[in-house]
Amino acid sequence: MAGVVQSIERAAAILRLLAGGPRRLGLGEVASSLGLAKGTAHGILRTLQHVDFVEQDEATGKYQLGAALLHLGTSYLDVNELRSRSINWADALAARSGEAVRLGTSLEGRVLIVHHVFRPDDTLQTLDVGALLPLHASSLGKVLLAFGAAVSDPPGVDWPDAYTRHTLVSRAELDRALAEIRDQGWGAEVQEMSMGEAGIAAPIRAQGGLVVGAIGLSGAAERICDPRGRPLPTLVALLREAARAISRDLGAGRW
Repeated sequence: MAGVVQSIERAAAILRLLAGGPRRLGLGEVASSLGLAKGTAHGILRTLQHVDFVEQDEATGKYQLGAALLHLGTSYLDVNELRSRSINWADALAARSGEAVRLGTSLEGRVLIVHHVFRPDDTLQTLDVGALLPLHASSLGKVLLAFGAAVSDPPGVDWPDAYTRHTLVSRAELDRALAEIRDQGWGAEVQEMSMGEAGIAAPIRAQGGLVVGAIGLSGAAERICDPRGRPLPTLVALLREAARAISRDLGAGRW
């Protein structure tokens, strides 16, 4: 019986290393972390880069996961299944919170809205299913970025753009926001995409804890946040409860 192929085993170790950290890694960091010679690590990284599983930042020379690998990850769970498992919970969340609910997943450097429940009142609203939102200026997008379900610098996508004066457009600001999201388990955007509007979002996980999407509440900033601009704890609790319920339905363990 044939044994393991060492080069593939090492490539998998590099991919896990890049997936496990919140930042890009240089060649030396990859090699030292895995106990590899720099030449060996460089050869594997170049091969992974050739098939778009890894991307290299031109300015720093550091590496991160590539778009092709993330597309493979999102194909692990069919979008229709994600939507069908979420519908009942999304409806209940809209009814309990009084706000609009959207479900999003990563697509080519944007957030694709795959389900949208209107705010339960009589105001005129527009269906957002199929809309593409920016990763850095939406709560759904920031959650997907924070938990590795989207690429921070997607090829062919020119961002970050400033939609309002509150939009996070510097790498340092965005990195700090993503670290906070990982720590607290949910994310927010307050007037970052549209003045007067705010949103909060939480990750949806499948088997093995893989983040495959995000669910979020959105509405007027004065309803989502307190007078100091902080999301209301009651809404955050309702949102996280719904995210956990959907994740359990998709086979995720307790988190």
